[in-house]
Amino acid sequence: QVQYVESGGGLVQPGGSLRLSCAASGSTVRLYVMGWYRQAPGKQRELVASITTRDSTSYADSVQGRFTISRDNARNTVYLRMNSLKPEDTAVYYCNRDPPVPYYWGQGTQVTVSS
Repeated sequence: QVQYVESGGGLVQPGGSLRLSCAASGSTVRLYVMGWYRQAPGKQRELVASITTRDSTSYADSVQGRFTISRDNARNTVYLRMNSLKPEDTAVYYCNRDPPVPYYWGQGTQVTVSS
């Protein structure tokens, strides 16, 4: 059974940083393109960053230069480092494969950027 468990969210002031973690079980993250997604209230879920099996990365324009996706194969974990956070980054963040597998969505982790 594949599970992706997100953690590391919280309340942070504008300009602050957070690192999110996505621990995988039942699946090996290095074998798939993995992505971080987010869903803000009243909006559709969107892909913000992805990493290929060859460690190539891509980002949504809105987070380019501020977010960094990485993978630790030994820990079977995918990370999202978020710097210079803005209020518009407030959302629930999820990880999944890219493209996502519908029944692999986890609970996500809430990120709130507010002063």
